[in-house]
Amino acid sequence: MAATAFHLGKTLNKKYDLAINAGLAGSFRKNIPLGTVMNVLSDCFADLGAEDGNKFLTAEEIGLKEVANHKSQVTSKGIRKVLSVLPQVKGITVNMVHGNSASIKKVIKKFNPDIESMEGAAFFLSCNHEKISCIQIRVISNYVERRNKKNWKLKLAVSNLSASIEKILTAL
Repeated sequence: MAATAFHLGKTLNKKYDLAINAGLAGSFRKNIPLGTVMNVLSDCFADLGAEDGNKFLTAEEIGLKEVANHKSQVTSKGIRKVLSVLPQVKGITVNMVHGNSASIKKVIKKFNPDIESMEGAAFFLSCNHEKISCIQIRVISNYVERRNKKNWKLKLAVSNLSASIEKILTAL
């Protein structure tokens, strides 16, 4: 997420009509089939906060509202129409993807996320501050579970994501 914020800071100083963040994600929901392309409506920094004994306090809970939660912003009716066919999800952004049952249960209880990525909230934060329309499109390549790359569907995910991005770009 630091690299995303840095590069967007260098890039977004020009005025753009739309920024698109497209990539892979892990799903917390086993009812979402691998290869499904999703429209991420909101995202937050799930590991930014403070510990208070055994309790984790989110950025919002400790008063860092400016970096707490970020959302998709779409002004184009054409893009909204294309996005309307995609399932809408809530994401979390993490520095370290989850691969431990106990930490997965904790993050689900705390944030109730559908997916996780490593840069989505940084993308939304940058675009929101620059007042640039932005969308985050993610394809589910794997489930959030103990790391097992044999279960991942990378080829399917990339193929499906490419097809969806082509539709979005055509709608522009």
